[in-house]
Amino acid sequence: MFPIDKNEKFTFAKAVYHNFRPIPVKKPWRDATGGFGSFVPLQGWVDIYDSEGYHGGTFCSSGLVQNILPLILTGETKTYEEWYHSLYWKLRNFGFQSGQIVDLGQFDLIMLEIMARRRNLPLHRFLGAKKDWAAAYKGGGSLLSSDEDLVADMVRYVEEGYRTIKFKVGSDWGKNMERDVRRMEKVRAAVGDDIEIAVDGNQVWDLEDAVKFADMIRPYHPAWYEEPVHSHDMNAIKELRERVGMMVGYGESMRNRFAFETYVEKGVDHLMPLVGRMSRMSDLLVIRDMARKNGLRFSSGGTVWINAAFGALYEKNEMLENHEPMTEPIGDCLSVKPEEKGGKLWLPDIPGSPIRLNLEKLEKDGTLESTRYFYADSANHNFAVRAAY
Repeated sequence: MFPIDKNEKFTFAKAVYHNFRPIPVKKPWRDATGGFGSFVPLQGWVDIYDSEGYHGGTFCSSGLVQNILPLILTGETKTYEEWYHSLYWKLRNFGFQSGQIVDLGQFDLIMLEIMARRRNLPLHRFLGAKKDWAAAYKGGGSLLSSDEDLVADMVRYVEEGYRTIKFKVGSDWGKNMERDVRRMEKVRAAVGDDIEIAVDGNQVWDLEDAVKFADMIRPYHPAWYEEPVHSHDMNAIKELRERVGMMVGYGESMRNRFAFETYVEKGVDHLMPLVGRMSRMSDLLVIRDMARKNGLRFSSGGTVWINAAFGALYEKNEMLENHEPMTEPIGDCLSVKPEEKGGKLWLPDIPGSPIRLNLEKLEKDGTLESTRYFYADSANHNFAVRAAY
C-alpha cells in the first residue's frame, strides 16, 4: 500500500474537461480481435481542483464527467478514504468490471496527485519511490504489418536498449498460425537468443487452438504467452497452463486485485494489471506483492507516461509495457513526459504527475474539440456546468 494519510481532507471546487477529436495513430493498427484501429482510444482530459487551488489531471473517458463529477462537486469535505468508499459503493451496481469503476480509478489517481502537489513532490516520490526511473519492455507488432516491418520494429526496439520485446499473434482471427510462427522465427533470428520475445494473442483462441499454437512456437523460446484464451475462462486458463508448461500472462482485462488472486490459484505465471483500467491505484502494489510472494512475474500496462510514476516503485525486473503504437501518439499530446532511454522511463522532477498536457498544441492542430467548466454549488450540494467552446 502507499504510505499516505488516508484521513487527508478534500473539498472539490472545480473541474475542467477537455474533449478531444479522434487522435490518429502513426499507421493503422490491429490485434487478433480487431482492436484498436486507426485512432488512439482517448476521449479527453480532466483537471479537478480542490478548494485551495491544488489540482490533479489525467486522460479520461467522458464517462468520468457523467459518473464522478456530480458526486464530488457538492461542496462537501471528506477524507481521501471517505471520498473513495462513498463513490465505490454508489457505483457498485454498474458492476466491478464496469467503465464506471474505471472512472473511479482515474479519480483515485487525481486525489493522489493533489496530495503530492500539496507537498510539492513528484507523484512517484510522494508514493514512496526511492528512484526516478522505471524499467520497461517495448511492444508493438500490428498484425497489419508485413513480416519485414515487424522485424525492423523489433530490431529497433532492441537497438533502443530494450531487452524484452513483444508483438501480436493471432493472424486472420487466429486461423493463420503458420504466419505467426514464421514471424516468430524471423524475429528470433534477427534479435538473437539473448533477447526476451513475448507474444500476445488478445484472447483469440479456444483452449485447443491455444495449446496447438504454444507447441508451434516453443522452439523459439517465448518469454511469456499472453492472454491466448478468454480472460475470464479461469478453468481454461488453468488447463492451458498445465498442458503447455509455458509462462502464461493475464491481467489487462481485470479491474481490481481480487481477480488476480484467482489467477494465482489457476496457475498464471505473469500478473499484468493495466493502470488505466484499475479501480484503485494501490491495487497495483497489492498485485505486485502477490507476485513477489508467489514467485511470479509482474508487469503493468497502460499509458506508460503516467504508469512510469508507479513503475518507479517496482524493481528492475518488474517492468512497464511501452506499447509504442499507442504511447507514441499519446506522447505527442504532452509538453512534459518521462524520457525514454536505455529500456527505462526517466521521470521528470516536477510536482504531481510526470506528464503535462500540451493544450496549446492540441488547440492549434484541431485536436481539442471543446472545453467545459464545472463548479461546486456548496449551498445546494450540487454542481453547475459552463461550456467554454
